[in-house]
Amino acid sequence: MQQNTTEILNKVTATPEALKLIAELRSDYGPIMFHQSGGCCDGSSPMCYAQGDFLIGDQDVQLGEIGGAPFYISRPQYEAWKHTDLIIDVVPGRGGMFSLDNGREVRFLTRSKLCRV
Repeated sequence: MQQNTTEILNKVTATPEALKLIAELRSDYGPIMFHQSGGCCDGSSPMCYAQGDFLIGDQDVQLGEIGGAPFYISRPQYEAWKHTDLIIDVVPGRGGMFSLDNGREVRFLTRSKLCRV
């Protein structure tokens, strides 16, 4: 996996509920990772994949780790959201079609907090 930054930005955290779901997914699938969706089919959702099932590119930025899972976002989306910290939560519903949380009747949700500029 390649990334266009050498530092992890620590701009993402997770609620206790999200950490619990991450632990369940890691138990079921092994190492996992997240990529913040920029829209399209699944809206703007944090998508969860088994590590290696989603290729990280030169234009992806690692925001941090949650529950031991790396969390990435595309550079153009990061530039639009760089003054925002992301908080990953869990709510009732269905996850994104290709996300590992799909079919569990709960899904990850991105909340945000504006940072001082």
